[in-house]
Amino acid sequence: MSEFVPAVSAIDEVLDFLVSTPTPQQIVKFHASEAAQLRLRYLLEANRNGTLTPEERAELDEAERLNHFIMMLKIRAHKAMKQS
Repeated sequence: MSEFVPAVSAIDEVLDFLVSTPTPQQIVKFHASEAAQLRLRYLLEANRNGTLTPEERAELDEAERLNHFIMMLKIRAHKAMKQS
């Protein structure tokens, strides 16, 4: 994947989604845009190839933290749906 892949702010996508006050069902169904997924695939491939820049390393680290947050949010949403 040597082509240029512009940075897409996954955190902006998540923040915009959360500001929309989603229901638990919408939270469970949430997923990153195709552009954000493409960027993540680029970063993961660059990481495997050992060609990440320091800025890209920081971006990949942030994406990992964001993914963990989303997983925890989805777990809570599942619990809320079961309790209703």
